[in-house]
Amino acid sequence: MRSRAWLAAALALLLAMPAAAETVTLSGVLTGADHQTYREVPFRVPAGTTAVSVTFAYTGQDQKSVIDLGVRDPRRFRGWSGGNKASFTLTETWATPSYLPGPLPAGEWKLILGVPNLRKDARAEYKATITLAKDGAFHGFTAAPLEEGPAWYRGDLHLHTGHSDGSCPAQSGAKAPCPLFRTLDAAAARGLDFVAVTEHNTSSHFQALAEQQPHYDRLLLIPGREITTFQGHANIIGMTAPLDFQLGGARAPTFAQILDQAEAARAFVTINHPGLPSGEACMGCGWTAPVDFRHIQAVEVINGGITDGPLSGVAFWEARLNAGFRLTAVGGSDNHDATLDPAKPAAVGRPTTVVYAQALSQDAILTGLRAGRVFIDVQGTRDRLLDTTYATGKLTVRVTHAAGGRLVLKGPAAPLQALAGVLGEDETRTVDIPSSQTGWVRAEVRGPDGALWLFGNPVYLTGP
Repeated sequence: MRSRAWLAAALALLLAMPAAAETVTLSGVLTGADHQTYREVPFRVPAGTTAVSVTFAYTGQDQKSVIDLGVRDPRRFRGWSGGNKASFTLTETWATPSYLPGPLPAGEWKLILGVPNLRKDARAEYKATITLAKDGAFHGFTAAPLEEGPAWYRGDLHLHTGHSDGSCPAQSGAKAPCPLFRTLDAAAARGLDFVAVTEHNTSSHFQALAEQQPHYDRLLLIPGREITTFQGHANIIGMTAPLDFQLGGARAPTFAQILDQAEAARAFVTINHPGLPSGEACMGCGWTAPVDFRHIQAVEVINGGITDGPLSGVAFWEARLNAGFRLTAVGGSDNHDATLDPAKPAAVGRPTTVVYAQALSQDAILTGLRAGRVFIDVQGTRDRLLDTTYATGKLTVRVTHAAGGRLVLKGPAAPLQALAGVLGEDETRTVDIPSSQTGWVRAEVRGPDGALWLFGNPVYLTGP
């Protein structure tokens, strides 16, 4: 019996293909004479193809007809799903489980049809729709959003597993590369809605994410890479196409070449922990690479437990805001051990980046991040809210589930009057700002001891 989860996941990949993609249709008829035989149906894949997606359907199931499915490229066998999948996709960096990722050579491919059962007097008509994508854009491992409708969705945008330098205790207690599922289990236990798994420079985890997504059907899995260079680290999120990362070498002479690849794939780019020093303890951790900030979408202002002071990314980010760049502030645990105590900084989901998005899908989350209606829940709670809006000369800030904290306004456009008083469980506070005012203002919430609880993104005042 075919798995609905796998069918949905594979169908998403077909639906996500760009309108400009080439579509090939293969159709035919099988009869009783084809019982327990194989048929290979050829189709051509042109040069420059970045993804091959197949959807397959046939008639005759009411007569117990069964047609199994597989595929060959011009050089090798690429996989066999039998009767368990009606759709599949192959790319260079990942493929639907049952199939092999890798280069997509141009030339004659063959769709393999196996016929384990077709009655002597039966007739089965089949149709395969093959979509040949031409760009590197990727829209997610799921067909439909995991949740529909606008809401605040909570996630972690910076995670590492054993696919790079993440480690955790093995059965014996010895330190070992930490398997992906332990990070995903930790995220699910924390109540997160989405995660971006951002291994250093590699794409090996994309295949694992494709395999795990149907199981984690309440947790959106977004592919990412932390491009780790000698002049800074940046997360490239939502992209599965190959990416050159060797900044300063022939493959990527400048960071602009890396950004060109990311933009072509419609990825989300965030500069990570720019306030950290670079040296032998953390090679290339601080940001020194020349970059055009018009092509950057975000800055990681809070990394793990670094919330304030010169090591945080706040000063770096605010300097770019003051220069006119509207970059979203995000946080990331930068977790390297999924078994860390959830109550401690740098555990999975601490901090949590909370995004107002139209649905729980990759495209919707990345769109929400770009729009900047985002706040950081430093302690990674399940329910705190910080929502700042501005309209017709009035700034409105709503804070929930942060009783005992204090609200603070920051930025060149912040009004002089203070929003004094201890917060209750659900409060909305407003302050007038002249409509002639320009600049930006943001809100944050601090606890009684001054510790940062919630970090808000700015609203922009454009004046008359």
